[in-house]
Amino acid sequence: MRERVDISKVFPKYIFWDMDSSKLSIRRDKDIIIPRALYATNKDSFNKDIKILEEFYSTKVIVQILKNTKENISNQVCELVSERYNTKPFYRYAV
Repeated sequence: MRERVDISKVFPKYIFWDMDSSKLSIRRDKDIIIPRALYATNKDSFNKDIKILEEFYSTKVIVQILKNTKENISNQVCELVSERYNTKPFYRYAV
């Protein structure tokens, strides 16, 4: 994992609309960065968005954070993640 990364230059500013993204740490703030990076993704943009996260985080970390986040991650995103990593499907909301 790369240590010093300015998140504000990696992800669009609107993802972190309520905070100063230049002060986020790739290591310390992964529980904020991972779900926010996928919050607005869809089937068309998913591969591009997830590849950016994969530059910084392992598959295991991405899945673990998404399973436990309080952010409003759609079930579609959860399905896309589980398909990509061949894991048991998980959902944020009852299906």
